[in-house]
Amino acid sequence: LQLVETGGGLVQTGGSLRLSCTGSGDNLEYYAIGWLRQAPGKGREGLSCNNNVGVTAFLADSVKGRFTISRDNNKNVVYLQMDNLNTDDTAVYHCATCWAGIGKYDYDDVGQGTQVTVSP
Repeated sequence: LQLVETGGGLVQTGGSLRLSCTGSGDNLEYYAIGWLRQAPGKGREGLSCNNNVGVTAFLADSVKGRFTISRDNNKNVVYLQMDNLNTDDTAVYHCATCWAGIGKYDYDDVGQGTQVTVSP
């Protein structure tokens, strides 16, 4: 399975973006897919894990109420709708397969990422 993220860009504070995660090599309907991000100078932050029928099992407190995950298995795409963005959301965003580990969610098959930059 290969995952490719698209949809990043530059947006002002309070704006919105929708990221797409497109799968190839296998059908995404067999996988739980999550999103994670890495901001400059910071470690990787897991944001979500969405199971293969679209139920969001995990959503980080930092994005609750602002980010929504959806998926279209017919198009082999998972979406991350990001609203009310702020400068703390500036990061490279990745999608990946995900599962519940011990005390946290773990990620694999991480895509190359797409840059999101939020200006003041």
